[in-house]
Amino acid sequence: MSDYEALTSPAGKGIVVEGGVITSIEDSNELHEHFGGPEQSNEDTTIVSVGGNAVVPGLVDGHNHLIWSGDRSNELSMKLQGMSYQDIAASGGGIQHTVRSTAQSSKEDLLKLGYQRMRAALSNGTTHLEAKSGYGLTTESELQLLDVAHELKGIAHLPTMELTWLGAHDTPPGKDRSQYVEEILSDQLPQILNQGYAQAADVFCEPGWFTVEESEEILMASKKGGLRQRIHIDEFSDGGGGDLAAELGVVTADHAHYTPAGSRQRMEEAGVNTGFLPGTPYTMGEAWPSFNEAVEQNYRWSIATDFNPNCNILSLPFIGSLLVHRNKVDPLAALVAASRNPSETTIHPDGLVHGRIQVGAAANLNIVDGGQWQSWCNRPGTSPFKSTMLNGTLFHH
Repeated sequence: MSDYEALTSPAGKGIVVEGGVITSIEDSNELHEHFGGPEQSNEDTTIVSVGGNAVVPGLVDGHNHLIWSGDRSNELSMKLQGMSYQDIAASGGGIQHTVRSTAQSSKEDLLKLGYQRMRAALSNGTTHLEAKSGYGLTTESELQLLDVAHELKGIAHLPTMELTWLGAHDTPPGKDRSQYVEEILSDQLPQILNQGYAQAADVFCEPGWFTVEESEEILMASKKGGLRQRIHIDEFSDGGGGDLAAELGVVTADHAHYTPAGSRQRMEEAGVNTGFLPGTPYTMGEAWPSFNEAVEQNYRWSIATDFNPNCNILSLPFIGSLLVHRNKVDPLAALVAASRNPSETTIHPDGLVHGRIQVGAAANLNIVDGGQWQSWCNRPGTSPFKSTMLNGTLFHH
C-alpha cells in the first residue's frame, strides 16, 4: 500500500476513456500527436487538459448509512458530560431516536435527503458507495429504505451504489432480541430477498446488541439467500466478532476497533477485509485503533466514512486526513485504503474494476486542485478536487 514505484506515475501521462472505461494510458505527447489538443475536440472526441494537476482514482466509500432522517446533535452535550454510546441509547437516543425520526418521514423526504448526501459525497470525490438500511427495524420500513436507495441508484449523475440490508442494527421497542431475531429470519429476510434490491447483509455484532450466535444465524441465512456478508464488530469492546468474521469468511468486518491481534490475523488468513472507520472514534472522542499495525502486517484493510447521525461525515478526504495528520499513516497507504482496497469489498454495478487507474477499469477519476497528489488528504474542511469523472462523465466542482 506504500509502494510508490508501483502505485504512482510521474507527470506527463494521458488517459483515454471510451464508453465509461479506461482504454489506454500513454505519454501525453503521443496522445496529442494522435488526437490533437483541446482545441481539436469534436462531436466524437473531447480532449481535456487538467492543467498540470494531479489525478487520483475515484474514491470508494465502503461503509455508509445513507438513508435516515432526524438530528442527534444534542448528543454532543451528553458525550461531554461523560455519557457513553450505551448510556445515550438507554436514555432514548442513539439508533432508536433515528428510527423514530425516519419513520415519520415520507419517501419523498428520504429521497431528497439521500440525493443531497450523494451529491455531497460526489463533490468530495466519492464515485461509488455501499449504502445500508438499518434505521427501519420493521419489515415494511426496511423494505422502504432499500426502495429509496434503489431509486437513487438509478440516477446516472450520482455515485454508483451497492445496497446492504442491515435489519439487525438494533432491537425495536416492545420486543426482546430473541423475538426480533425470529422475525428477521422468518419474515424480514424472506421479503428482502423477494424485493431483490439488497446485494449484501450486515449485522451489528456487539455486546448489548446482537450476539455472536445471533449474528452467525442471520448471516448464514442471508448467505443461503444469495447475499454477500458484512459485519460490524468490536466497536466498543472485543465481543468475539473478529473470530466469527474469520470463520464465516465475510467480505469485510468493519469498525474492528478493539479486535485483538490474533483475531485480526485469522481474519487476514480467511481473506476478510478489515474496514476501519476513523470518523467514529473521532466523533466519539476515543483513542484510535492501530492503523499502522495493519500496514506493517500487510493486512488488507480499508477506510470509510461510516456516515450516520452519530458520525455525520461524507468526506473521504477528511477521513484520510485523520489517518495522515493524526495517526502518521503514509498518504499513499491512506489513498489505497480509500480507493483500491474498498473497491474489492463493494461491487461496481457494471462488474468493472474500480477504485484504481488502469486499463479496463471504470473511468472514475479525481482531478486534484494542485500538482501534488498528496493534496487529496491535506485540505480538511474543503474538497481537494477540482473535478470528478464518474463513469466517463466529467463533473466540475
